[in-house]
Amino acid sequence: MRALAVERALRCVIFLAVAAGVFKVKGSRERLRHAFDQDLPYLKPLANQIGWNPDNSKIIHTISHAFALSSSTLTWIAVGLAGYAAIELVEAVGLWLMARWGEYFAVIATSVFLPLEIYELTEKITATRLIALVINIVAVIWLLWSKRLFGLNGGGKAYREEHETASLLSVERAGLRETAASATP
Repeated sequence: MRALAVERALRCVIFLAVAAGVFKVKGSRERLRHAFDQDLPYLKPLANQIGWNPDNSKIIHTISHAFALSSSTLTWIAVGLAGYAAIELVEAVGLWLMARWGEYFAVIATSVFLPLEIYELTEKITATRLIALVINIVAVIWLLWSKRLFGLNGGGKAYREEHETASLLSVERAGLRETAASATP
């Protein structure tokens, strides 16, 4: 649970950084576009030596397209990224605290984005996309089964019984240790 919480917290930090970057680009878009257009020709000799054509580069076209977006579009993109970061933060906190609501929240939040991740794989299969999808599917299945969410594997009743039994056993063991410690001279 804690490892998943740390992974979600890292995602939160990354999406907040990207949102901040979008806000920063929005504020100085014209200056950055001018610098980009001015400095791009300097890249061409190096690009030719490594066999890369910047004129046909998807990255260059994406950057150029980003400069063409309106300020309001960039604002909405940044707000969306910050909102996603907030979802990741809530998920991380709930999982770190090992709260039942955090487990439900994690399953729902992760499951909602699975169709988008699958769609992205239909566009282009990359190792990063594939690994992210596998991690998220495994996390959802593990949380559903091991935490007995949504009635699976005995549901909430079995989950509570398991934890009450574990709590009673730890109290009994502690009591036995105290009794054994006080019996020894």
